[in-house]
Amino acid sequence: MPDTYRKSNPLLPAAVVSGLVLLGLATILARQRSFSGGDPRDAAELIVYCAAGLRAPMQQVAKQYEQEFGVAVRLQLGGSNTLLSQLEVAQMGDLFVAADDGYVKLARDKGLIAEEFAVASMLPVVVVPKDNPANVRSIDDLLRTDVRTALASPDQTAMGKATRDCLQKQGAWNALEARVRQDGIFKPTVNDVASAVALRSVDAGVVWDAVARQFDDLSLVAAPELNAGRAAISLGVLASSRSPVRSLHLARYIAACDRGLLEFEKLGYTPVVGDLWAEHPRLTLYAGSVNRRVLEPIVKQFERRHQAEVQTIFNGCGILTAQMRAMKSANSEEFPDAFMACDQYYMDEVDDLFQEGVAISETPIVIAVQRGNPLGVSKLADLVKPGLRVAIGRPEQCTIGVLSRRLLESEDLYDKVLRDNVVAETATSAMLVPSVATGSADAALVYLTDAQAEADRIDIVAIETPLARAVQPFGIAQSSRHKQLGRLLFNELAASRQLFEAAGFVWRLPEAGR
Repeated sequence: MPDTYRKSNPLLPAAVVSGLVLLGLATILARQRSFSGGDPRDAAELIVYCAAGLRAPMQQVAKQYEQEFGVAVRLQLGGSNTLLSQLEVAQMGDLFVAADDGYVKLARDKGLIAEEFAVASMLPVVVVPKDNPANVRSIDDLLRTDVRTALASPDQTAMGKATRDCLQKQGAWNALEARVRQDGIFKPTVNDVASAVALRSVDAGVVWDAVARQFDDLSLVAAPELNAGRAAISLGVLASSRSPVRSLHLARYIAACDRGLLEFEKLGYTPVVGDLWAEHPRLTLYAGSVNRRVLEPIVKQFERRHQAEVQTIFNGCGILTAQMRAMKSANSEEFPDAFMACDQYYMDEVDDLFQEGVAISETPIVIAVQRGNPLGVSKLADLVKPGLRVAIGRPEQCTIGVLSRRLLESEDLYDKVLRDNVVAETATSAMLVPSVATGSADAALVYLTDAQAEADRIDIVAIETPLARAVQPFGIAQSSRHKQLGRLLFNELAASRQLFEAAGFVWRLPEAGR
C-alpha cells in the first residue's frame, strides 16, 4: 500500500493544519494587542529600575531622552537583586537596567522581560582614598586588622555577588567576609561603597572600575583576583510595561552607539558595539522561499513593535547567495543584514560573510502527487517510471534543487530522472507544488510545508530517509550596521514556535525565554 496522504488521511490532517494556523495567528494577535500603542510618543513617563552603579550615565541618558522626545524617565535606583525583587512584586514599570546580565536573564526566566539589550561592561576593582593612608596594595591587605573595608552586599547587588564569586573560587572569600563583618561594613549599593571610601569612613572598598572613575577622591589598586568578575550590563523591556512601544524606543536609544552608549563611554564603562540611532530603523533580510509563509506575519509583528521597516527579499537560495557574492565583490552597501536559508547548505556557501548561523527549524522533503495518486507513486524509485512527468528545483538556483539532487543521487536515480522524466525545473520551491496542483506535472519533490498549504489539491507521499529534510538557519551579516536589530529579529523568531509548527515546520531551537 503506497504511503500516500490524502485529505481524508493526510500526513497532518487539513483540519489540524487549519487549527494550528489559527492558533498561531491568535498568538500573534495577542502579542500585537500587548504591544499596541501606535505612535511611540504616547507615554508621558517611563519608569526604569536602574542599578545604582549605573546612575550617572543613566541620569544623563534620561535627561537627553526627555529633551529630545518630551517623555520623562524616572529612575528607581537600587542594587540589581533588590530591584529584581521589587519589579517581580510590583508587576509594573517599563525597563530594568542591571549591573550584570545575569539578573536580566533571571527576570526573563521568570517571564518578566519581553526584550533584552546588551549595553556595556565593567570590572571590579579595589579602591582607596586618594593618598591611600592605610597603604593597601592588594586584596590580601584587606585582611589586615588595621584595615576597614566596605563591600557591596552580595545578596542585594551585582557588585557584591561578583566579589563573592571571584574570591570564593580562590578560597579567599570566607576570610574577607569575616573581616568585613567584624570591622568593616556591607553596603546596599556600590555607590554607597565608593562614597564610604571617598569620605574616609573606611580604608578600602571594592567597586566597579567605571564607578571608581566618577569619584575624584579615589585611587585604584591592582587586584587581578577580581578580573574574572567582569560584568555585562544589560537592560530588559518589562513585559508589564503599559507603554511597550515607547519602552522599546527608549531601550534602543540607550543601546544606540551614538546616543546612550556615548554617555556610558564618557564615564568609563566599556560599551558594546551598538547600532546607530534611527527613529524608524531599517533592516534588510534575505530569506529562502520556504520561509515566506511563516516569516511574513512574524516580520509584520516585529515591525509594529519596534517601529521598524524590514525589507524582506524571498527567492531561491542559490539566487540569493549569488547576489550576495556579487554585492560583496562590488562593495555594495545594499548587502543584507540577515539571511535565513532554506537549508544549512546555502548558509555554508556564505559562511565567511555571516556570523554563525543558528538552526531554527526543519521541514521534511516529500513527493507531491496529483489527487488520488493515480500513478501509484510510493517511493523515490517510482520517479523513473516511464511517462511520469516530474518537476524538480534547479540546483544552481534553489535549495530544494540541491537537496533533490542529493536525494536522487543517493539512490542512483538523478541522471535517469533528469534525462527521461523531468518536465520542469524551477528557480524556487514555491513554484513546484503549483505544477502538480495544476496538472502540468504528475509528481514533484517539495517541502512538506509547501505541500500542506495545498492539501486540498494534492496528495503527499513521505520519503523514508534521513536525507529527506531541510534545516533552516538564521545568520547576521558580519558587515551589518544593525546587528542589534538583527538579534532582536532573531529573538522574535525564537519566540514564535507555535507559528512555525502551525506552518508544518519541526522546531529546532532549545526551549528558552527571550
